[in-house]
Amino acid sequence: MRFKHVLSLSFLAFFVLLACGVKKGDKPDDEWEYLFNGKNLEGWTTKIHHYETGDNYGDTFRAEDGIIKVRYDKYEGDFNDRFGHLYFDKPFSHFHLSMEYRFVGELHPGAPSYTLKNSGVMFHSQDPRTMLKEQNWPISVEMQFLAGITEGEERPTGNMCSPGTEIDFQGEMYPGHCLNSTSDTFFGDQWVKAELIVYGDSLVKHIINGKTVLEYTKPRIGGGVVDGYDPKYKVDDTPLTQGMIALQSEGQPIDFRNIKIKNLKE
Repeated sequence: MRFKHVLSLSFLAFFVLLACGVKKGDKPDDEWEYLFNGKNLEGWTTKIHHYETGDNYGDTFRAEDGIIKVRYDKYEGDFNDRFGHLYFDKPFSHFHLSMEYRFVGELHPGAPSYTLKNSGVMFHSQDPRTMLKEQNWPISVEMQFLAGITEGEERPTGNMCSPGTEIDFQGEMYPGHCLNSTSDTFFGDQWVKAELIVYGDSLVKHIINGKTVLEYTKPRIGGGVVDGYDPKYKVDDTPLTQGMIALQSEGQPIDFRNIKIKNLKE
C-alpha cells in the first residue's frame, strides 16, 4: 500500500508540472554561478582613474565579511576623480545577473556631489586591460544605483547611464546620458536586490526587488562622457553584444553581496 501511495504521488506531481506549463528552456537554480567567492577578489581586476589596470589603490575594493566593500579610508587627500571599477574576468553576452547592494557611510571629501549615494554595475564593458591610465570611465552601459536623500523627494534606482554608449528607448534613440527607471525610492542602508537581464544587443531589463522598472534595446558604442580612451576601442555604432561586468566606485561607500549570474546564451 505504501509503494502504491508513493507511485500515485509521483504521477500526481508529473501532471501538476504539466499543468503549470514547464518549458524546455526553464533553468534550475543550480545553474546560477556565484561570481564572488566570499573570501577574496580572485577572478576580479581593478581599474581606477589615474592608476594602471590592476592597481587597487587604497584598497578601494575589499572582500570582508562575505561582502565586496567599496571604501576610501586609506585614500590620501581628496577624491580627485579617482573613479574606479572592479571587473569580473570573463565576458558575458546573454545573462541574468543578480546581486544585492546597500549604501553605507559618508561621501569621501572632494567627490562630485552627484555621486552622493550613487553607484552601479557596468555591463557590456570593455576589458580593463584595454583602458589607458587616464581613461575615466569604461565604455559600457550602467545599471545605476541611487538612494533617497531628502524625504518626500523621489530618487529612483535601477536607472540606465551610458558612458561612451547609446541605447534605444521605446523604439527611438535615447538622447540623454541617464534614463530614470520607475522604481521606488529607497532610503538608509537597507539592502536592495538588483537584477539585470540582457540578451546580447537586443533587449535589456532592469529589475529592482522583483519588479521590472526599465526596458530598452540596442546597446551600442556612441555618445560622449568617456575621456582618455584609446580611439581604436570606440568605434561608434558598433553593437554591444557582450562584455565585462564591473562594480563601481564613485566616492560613496557601498557594499555588494550575493553576486551571481545565469547564462542565457541557449
